[in-house]
Amino acid sequence: MATKIHPTAIVHASAQLDTDVELGPYVVIGDDVQIGAGTYVGPHCIIEFSTIGRNNQFTGAAYIGMPPQDYSYHGEHTRFTMGDNNIIRECVSLHRGSHATSLTSIGSGCMLMANSHVGHDCRLGDNIIMVNSAAAAGHVHIGDRALISGLAGIHQFTRIGRFAMVSGGGMANQDIIPYVIAQGDRAKPVGLNLVGMKRNGFSRDTIKSVKHVFKTLFFRGLLLKDAIAKLRGENLPPEAALMLDFCEGTKRGIARPRRNAGELPAPGND
Repeated sequence: MATKIHPTAIVHASAQLDTDVELGPYVVIGDDVQIGAGTYVGPHCIIEFSTIGRNNQFTGAAYIGMPPQDYSYHGEHTRFTMGDNNIIRECVSLHRGSHATSLTSIGSGCMLMANSHVGHDCRLGDNIIMVNSAAAAGHVHIGDRALISGLAGIHQFTRIGRFAMVSGGGMANQDIIPYVIAQGDRAKPVGLNLVGMKRNGFSRDTIKSVKHVFKTLFFRGLLLKDAIAKLRGENLPPEAALMLDFCEGTKRGIARPRRNAGELPAPGND
């Protein structure tokens, strides 16, 4: 199919649109933009300095590749990139990188719901969901299949691990390890995302290993470094060993369960 451009859309001369791209009313495609085949850009969207993959859907009024909200940014050439098959709902804002890394990137298969925000220099993996008004500040990293619930906020430079879930209204200012559910202001793990793991085909033995690592890290009275050293001596599957790799890569510190939390409470998720 041929590219369809509404008469009211404005397309910069440098923009490259693949086959079967559709631009709705009042869309603005700015400088240095590439959009892959099958992508639909709904009314009133603005896209600039971005590479957009195939079969993405922008519902409308989304702002993609906007300048970073960073006082130290002075117009340097930076970019935003996105993979394939993402759903970007209305009023989402996705900012391009700052001079620090020059790039903000999102993988494939993600859904960013209405009013969600991804700040400059973020790195998002695949199949991530950000619910309405969830926000990631600059330099945040979010792993594959993580779920950021509505009104949740993530502090700059914080990492959210694979298959982790930040509950509604949560405020994460330390790294959230893979596979956990984190809740609260200064979000802390309250249990494991067992439903998410089961839905994604984790075996019973793998889930058992993940539980063992979680308990050893936080509920055996060990210093984190000692717990990691102990676990490194065990024959863990790669999925469970990922939790150790994540902990060792922290710069902001690892969010830990509150002292009065029981082991693996996660009501309704076991």
